[in-house]
Amino acid sequence: MKKEQQLDLYYQMVLIRRAEERGAELYQAGKIGGFMHLYIGQEAVSTGLIAAREPRDRVITAYRDHGVALNCGISTNEMMAELLGKATGTSKGKGGSMHMADTSKNFWGGHAIVGGHLPIAAGFALGDQYAENDNVTICMFGDGATNIGYFHEALNLSKTWGLRVLWVCENNQYGMGTSVERASAVSEMIQKAEGYSMKNSQVDGMDVMKVYEAAKDAIEFVRTNSQPYFLEIDTYRFRGHSMGDPERYRKAEEVKKWQENDPIGIFNKQLLDKKVATRKVLDEIEARAEEEVVKAVEFAETSPEPAMDELFKDIYAD
Repeated sequence: MKKEQQLDLYYQMVLIRRAEERGAELYQAGKIGGFMHLYIGQEAVSTGLIAAREPRDRVITAYRDHGVALNCGISTNEMMAELLGKATGTSKGKGGSMHMADTSKNFWGGHAIVGGHLPIAAGFALGDQYAENDNVTICMFGDGATNIGYFHEALNLSKTWGLRVLWVCENNQYGMGTSVERASAVSEMIQKAEGYSMKNSQVDGMDVMKVYEAAKDAIEFVRTNSQPYFLEIDTYRFRGHSMGDPERYRKAEEVKKWQENDPIGIFNKQLLDKKVATRKVLDEIEARAEEEVVKAVEFAETSPEPAMDELFKDIYAD
């Protein structure tokens, strides 16, 4: 990967972190309503994954979607405005935290129902099969979704019909407040792909370059072989499941241990060690990301609320 691309990945990761931190502050100030799930700690996953796709490849994900939205090209202004429920948001303020989307960027949204978007991903791939193209659908979901019926139905059909889907399990070790060990019969999610004779692999989700390389290989396999692939990305969320999570189910020592393996810190060190960038350059990138978030918050707070007649719009497809 070229130097400019690596520095852009670093910028994206820092941008996600700063936007999420500011989002948490706005939520606590009562300016964001509903549920909100932060991506802090998981930035390397979507950043590395989406960097490996081609623009024609679709992305669909679950409700922890702010970072994915930014990686797919939704502006920080639109993302922040959507969090605040403003008309200038990417979903016109109607979707909020869990329903970011922009089909023009082939980002087909965050989805609030656990596992509910997996059959939709299979449907996208079936449509591509009928259209006789070799586009790939990238479907992201958490480890908790692997215990849902939708998961097994979607994986079974994708393998049976030879659908071009890259199934990406973001294993952040917990489904809400329940650890993988307490909820799943197997501790490695790739074992569930074996049940469908599906090619699979695991990768360290705290290292963005490892994620990028694994995703690149997986996407190439799906596109070339017209077969699904299951990629398990091991990661960890540093904050609670959602903003209202008291986090009584895990110890502070556990969180601290994972935080020492911070994905932004890892990539920062790699860029310095490989002399891709100097400390000054990385500091400037971080300052630029901070400035973009400050401006996005200002944009969102000064944007208008949706008009009352918006209640009756976007209900049916045109």
